[in-house]
Amino acid sequence: MPRLILHVDLDAFFAAIEQRDHPEWRGRPLVVGAQPGGRGVVATCSYEARRFGVHSAMPITQAARRLPPETVYVRPRVAHYAQVSAQIMAVLATISPRIERVSIDEAYLDVSGLTALFGPPRVIGEQVKGSIRQAVGLTASVGIGPNRLIAKLASDYHKPDGLTVVLEEQVADFLAPMPFNVLRGMGVKTAPRLARLGVKTVGDLRELSLETLRQHCGARAGTQFYYQARGIADDRLYPDRERLSISKERTFPEDVTDPKQLAETLHWAAREVAWTARQTGRLGRVVTLKVCFYPFETHTRSRSLRVPTADEQDLYQVAWSLLASEATWTGRPVRLIGLGLSGWSQPTTGQQLDLFETAETGRNPADNGLTETLDAIRHRFGAEAIQRGIGLHHQGN
Repeated sequence: MPRLILHVDLDAFFAAIEQRDHPEWRGRPLVVGAQPGGRGVVATCSYEARRFGVHSAMPITQAARRLPPETVYVRPRVAHYAQVSAQIMAVLATISPRIERVSIDEAYLDVSGLTALFGPPRVIGEQVKGSIRQAVGLTASVGIGPNRLIAKLASDYHKPDGLTVVLEEQVADFLAPMPFNVLRGMGVKTAPRLARLGVKTVGDLRELSLETLRQHCGARAGTQFYYQARGIADDRLYPDRERLSISKERTFPEDVTDPKQLAETLHWAAREVAWTARQTGRLGRVVTLKVCFYPFETHTRSRSLRVPTADEQDLYQVAWSLLASEATWTGRPVRLIGLGLSGWSQPTTGQQLDLFETAETGRNPADNGLTETLDAIRHRFGAEAIQRGIGLHHQGN
């Protein structure tokens, strides 16, 4: 039985909800994010605004200069968006029991074998789109393919409100004309190396040997690009169970005693945990530090926060404080270090709290706008595009 993976992506999700809830804003350019005259960026915008060249991660001052006077500017209502997302995911679960939610507005479904129930792949796609429209009054773009990579590229192919089906025998022709940077893992350092080799499209990249790709991109990345260019990618789903916690940890190739390296690793873990929490609409109250010493001596320390958070600076500061408070750990070689967030507290519409609100660190409220800015940039350009620096004063040196 051929594999069929469906990717569903809500169109301009935040902006579409605002226009749905406020009919008088429909048909008008709408920006969700910072306000004109202030600092910050566009988190997302309606398709009417995109016609003026506005996009996510654009500074609000630049966007406001491009947009007409009738443009609507609104602050994000992330708690409300999370509630709508939960409604959509519940609808998708009625179509296929194998569903993986990857962010607040995206999910993969394994629809292999559903043709006997619903009909051909295109009919399944129409069923998904129609069910979402009926349940929440929003449009979605859907892509169907033999694996995750092709399904995701297919959902991007005809936006908004698109539906693209790519069968296994159509994969090579579908990929060939696409710009090569659509492949997963194509970072800001790798792309220029391939461009210098004359690569412009996936078809061009497909002409390079595995050895050449490994030489210019590294063994791991080069191998991934070689197979992706041929449409070979992961076709597994990781069903969306309610996560008790979100965590990231790193095992060092050699034991580490340098406080700066430990701080950098904790900052990376805090960034990834916070990003995942925000993308799935979660706020956590419990921060957990995990440390493993040689040979396998493992310790965990936790702290409960008064106010739930999904902010990387909050998580990093608490985790570093937990590490620094253990005097007997100072100078000991660390084999593994990690950070976790749990104790979920879903914000309600009655709370004046969103995923960009700080917890209890007393930092400047402008940091909330910075988080929105970084999230928007990461959405558009990838995780490597920009990152926060580490507050070295927390390291006690």
